Amino acid sequence: NLSRPTMFLLLGFSSAYRAQVTLCLCFSLVYLVTVLGNLLIVTLVWLDAHLHSPMYFFLGHLSFLDICYSSVTLPKILGDSFSPQKTISFVGCIMQIYFFLCFGGSECMLLAAMAYDRYLAICHPLHYPALMSKKTCHCLVAVSWLSGSFSSLIQAFLTARLPFCPNAPLNKATLYVLAGTIAMGSFLLTLVSYVHILGTVLQKGAGTQRAFATCTSHLTVVSLFFGAGAVAYLVPHSSGSNEMGKVVALLYAVVTPMLNPIIYSLRNSEVKGAIRKAL
Repeated sequence: NLSRPTMFLLLGFSSAYRAQVTLCLCFSLVYLVTVLGNLLIVTLVWLDAHLHSPMYFFLGHLSFLDICYSSVTLPKILGDSFSPQKTISFVGCIMQIYFFLCFGGSECMLLAAMAYDRYLAICHPLHYPALMSKKTCHCLVAVSWLSGSFSSLIQAFLTARLPFCPNAPLNKATLYVLAGTIAMGSFLLTLVSYVHILGTVLQKGAGTQRAFATCTSHLTVVSLFFGAGAVAYLVPHSSGSNEMGKVVALLYAVVTPMLNPIIYSLRNSEVKGAIRKAL
């Protein structure tokens, strides 16, 4: 039954042996750097007392999410690198869709929560300890995980029920609405937070400009994550641009989780200090 397949054939990136070897080595290196870099951030946030603040609490969860996010796709890519027939079962495909959307949606919401944290720290510094309490931090993280999980569960369920040969516009529209709500909602929350932050920085001057320096790492990560996602899903691609589509998909699904710990390590003096102390 073509509308209810049991297996999908994966096209891969290249059929040439030399290209497969090169890609396998590159993906192995990327996955190793991603896991080790994000694991380092998680460990530092857990062990270093100087990093026991809301901003780094969120950063630790972001790094853990990045490990999970990249682990959904990269091990499968590496496992299929030299396989003569690259396939994935129907159940395996739906499970991969669920976890990929779960971790991706949770990361969207967590980035919005991190922007809200910076908004409170810069725009309401006197009330910040009370507003961003430990309970509030845990609630924001829980909302991030639950919203990503709930949205991805519905999307995976609807995808599993799609007839894969006939067109199903209602199901597809529902999938786009769910994904768009999580992505655009978290992006707009992040945008509103930074509009208020910039307004406060321009109004109050030097003191808040130094505080704004703590936002640069987060802004860089947000730009990479949402920028690559927008190019992948919002920019129209021609029928002959499949290779470009694969490259863009790799950028936000594979490269961005690897760059996040590097960005925070290079642009954040407290993280650099914690790394030096650990070494």
